[in-house]
Amino acid sequence: QVQLVESGGGLVQAGGSLRLSCAASGRTFTRYAWFRQTPGKEREFAAGIRWSGGETYYADSVKGRFTISRDNAKNTVFLQMNDLKPEDTAVYYCAAGYRGGIYYLASIYDYWGQGTQVTVSS
Repeated sequence: QVQLVESGGGLVQAGGSLRLSCAASGRTFTRYAWFRQTPGKEREFAAGIRWSGGETYYADSVKGRFTISRDNAKNTVFLQMNDLKPEDTAVYYCAAGYRGGIYYLASIYDYWGQGTQVTVSS
């Protein structure tokens, strides 16, 4: 059974840092990504990584502040978030899939974690 288990969310002041983890069980996927969602808005892409080769992708809003990485041995993906801003407040979801396509589209990912809350206070 495939599971994506996220951890690492919490409350932090603006300018602070958090590190999210996504542990995948059951199999290794071609693509992993972090999306985020606030109430009343669509889920938006934050960062993505290809498992083979490690190519990374970032939304303009997080580029230079967030870093996505992977630990092959642990089948785990991380999102290091630095210089956090109140507008980064959201539920963050880990996503994984095999399909090619436009990496920032939620529809190409087949598996999702339960979400972890990140709250940045001003």
